[in-house]
Amino acid sequence: MSPPEIFDIVVYGSTSGAVATAVQASRLGRSVALVSPQEHIGGIQVNGLGATDIDNQAEFQNSTTLGGLNLELHQRISRHYGRLDRLNQVVEGKLKDPDVWRFEARVAEQVIRDWLAENPSVTIIKSRLVEKNAVVKDGTTIKAIRLENGQSISGKIFVEASYEGDLLAASRITWTLGRESSATYSESLAGVRAETLYRQIDVDIDPYLTPGDTSSGLLYGISPEPFGQPGAGDAHLQSYSYRLPLTDDPANRIPLTEPEGYDPAHFELHRRFARAGGEFYAPKKRLPGGKTDLIGSEGALSTDLLGMNDEWPVASYEGRKRILEETARFTKGFLWFLATDEAVPEPIRREWSRFGYCRDEFPDNGHFPYELYVRDARRMVSDYIVTEATASQDGAPEVPDPVAVAYWPTDTHSVRRILRDGRVHNEGFIFKDGHRWRPFGIAYRALVPRREEAGNLVSVTCPSSSHVGYGAVRLEHQFYALGQACANACDIALEKGVGMQEVPYEPLRERLLKQGVILDASSVGVPSFGDE
Repeated sequence: MSPPEIFDIVVYGSTSGAVATAVQASRLGRSVALVSPQEHIGGIQVNGLGATDIDNQAEFQNSTTLGGLNLELHQRISRHYGRLDRLNQVVEGKLKDPDVWRFEARVAEQVIRDWLAENPSVTIIKSRLVEKNAVVKDGTTIKAIRLENGQSISGKIFVEASYEGDLLAASRITWTLGRESSATYSESLAGVRAETLYRQIDVDIDPYLTPGDTSSGLLYGISPEPFGQPGAGDAHLQSYSYRLPLTDDPANRIPLTEPEGYDPAHFELHRRFARAGGEFYAPKKRLPGGKTDLIGSEGALSTDLLGMNDEWPVASYEGRKRILEETARFTKGFLWFLATDEAVPEPIRREWSRFGYCRDEFPDNGHFPYELYVRDARRMVSDYIVTEATASQDGAPEVPDPVAVAYWPTDTHSVRRILRDGRVHNEGFIFKDGHRWRPFGIAYRALVPRREEAGNLVSVTCPSSSHVGYGAVRLEHQFYALGQACANACDIALEKGVGMQEVPYEPLRERLLKQGVILDASSVGVPSFGDE
């Protein structure tokens, strides 16, 4: 099939949301350009995030929100593993079994590749936006995007489905970055955290290069930035990391080796942490194929490289490459440190030395993931904003235009490692924190920009939300639901000849329900709090 001169829908991104949008739009008979800035399509799910955030917490069961394409993805994956009957049993009986939602990166990529191939009206174009003047716009109408490969892709509707929000920025849509102050949207969890309890450093560590000498400078990984005022906003992002799968299967294991450029001084903080009695985590196999994946928040000191990725969303492509490489060096070095450094307790060293890189994962990249887990980047600012109140039991009323249900706490990893009252302090982690949160409907209005900025753009992965609100939205299976919703909204807009802001909700709702999407937040259960 020859691609059209003007596509009905142009999707920019390599993420799960991009996949869902493209698949659903194709099923609706639309011509789709899936413009992937990455060679490997599927986002963090094909880069190691196999231990999903589905039914993995004791306090709640969020598999009740899966339907439509996000459920279909897992059915396809389960068919590969020969566990489809068990998955269907779990879904039909509303049972809680986190293992049926877990998978290997290589399997996810193959399933997604096959899925896209079933939809011939999807034209896959692998190229990034040019870094300047990437969007051709006539008033509030986007006409085309310009790519590094020299192509100009014209379309009727454009979909932001990257983690970074690059299309939003290039389209001159209002966006924000970092943490709002607590006063901006009256959010108790916003801005600098008065107390960060989760994954906190609970031992005394001398933070200076020369112990006791404040003039010698701080150890690697500690920022000289002052603590600041609780509740104040700033430009910090939650930390990124690699979701690196490892294995202890001798037939599939590539042993850990000292990485090129390894600098023992980068782990002096970790050495002192261990000597002060701090505890490192041990790997736990939880994926098919006898694998584990590194979450980034396994302990107070982990593969999260706090404060090192703040520039990622607005950096040049070369700048992102530097951050990517520095984070990879740190991650490989941290594993080598855990497996070999005498400061690490011997039982922990022994456990880590049993594990290694997976021979069957990422064979064209040294068995290391292609992408970082970009947990937080640009967020659109529109007429409706998802905030802490949206996710709070005593907060805002349920929205009248839900297109998906978010069922996850407001979850953001720490943003920086600083000194507070002379102690090394991880600042910014939000996870539960006594917040009485709830499942909630994600409003369609959060996916469309202001009408005066663009009438033919919709955002799957960078919805209009605060830093705190986005923490409850940013899960991969929820991006699938939002992608499916956006594809249907695009189809309705094209049918009726209206802008994305004028898409009538009732026809959209009817379609999504018919496609199996869960829209009623009151039907999925509620989290259990310890005092109840």
